[in-house]
Amino acid sequence: MSAPVFVCDAVTDAGVGDAVVLTGQEARHAATVQRREAGERIDLVDGRGRRAVGRILTVIDGELEVVVEALERDDDPVVVLVQALAKGGRDEQAVESATELGVTRLVPWAAERSIVQWRGPKADKGRTAWHTLAVAATKQSRRALVPTVDSLVTTRQLELLVADALGNGARVLVLHEVAETALASLAWPDPRQPTWIVVGPEGGITDREIGALRAAGGEPVLLGPHVLRASSAGPAAIAALAALRGTWSAAPAPGAIR
Repeated sequence: MSAPVFVCDAVTDAGVGDAVVLTGQEARHAATVQRREAGERIDLVDGRGRRAVGRILTVIDGELEVVVEALERDDDPVVVLVQALAKGGRDEQAVESATELGVTRLVPWAAERSIVQWRGPKADKGRTAWHTLAVAATKQSRRALVPTVDSLVTTRQLELLVADALGNGARVLVLHEVAETALASLAWPDPRQPTWIVVGPEGGITDREIGALRAAGGEPVLLGPHVLRASSAGPAAIAALAALRGTWSAAPAPGAIR
């Protein structure tokens, strides 16, 4: 069984043989909720891809002292999910599943047909909720990289982001139920090419939005024969992309830091 993961900023500067102290809420969860004890193996991650493999030396007053036995770095390909705000918490479900499946960045989108609105204080509250879900899903899936969560974007702002992404060598796929090109038919000369996946709300992406995103360089693609909910379309596309590009063709060992 893989070791449990806890987020610890001190991992960023740690070296092999160092003793790292896990404090705060993460330490309390490990010591009080999970009842971790001295001698157990745990992984500490900094949320930016660095992982310290170690064993607990002591558990004292809700803090854990962990000796670092090895350092690794997760090498996840860049996958950005642009997720339209959706009713019923389906956008949050998408955030959770997408994180478990390897997404590296999350962009909340106020699409034309989004019923949910993040206005005023709701914008910060919504972004914080997405980040909290992403952290929990990162730990659940034993990842070392917590996806970043952008500020809410409008369609016009998304057009600019897409154009900029294309200019930096990324590929932008816009999921649409009437697209003529199937995602599974796409060729990937570079399996690690940064990729964006754009998902609309329950009511779908409007023709105007499709036209604007296509003009910015986005590629409308069909995910499959069925129309998926906003909660499952993005994660399904990420999984299909991983299989298509060979990300899941093996279980590569994380790269060691020397």
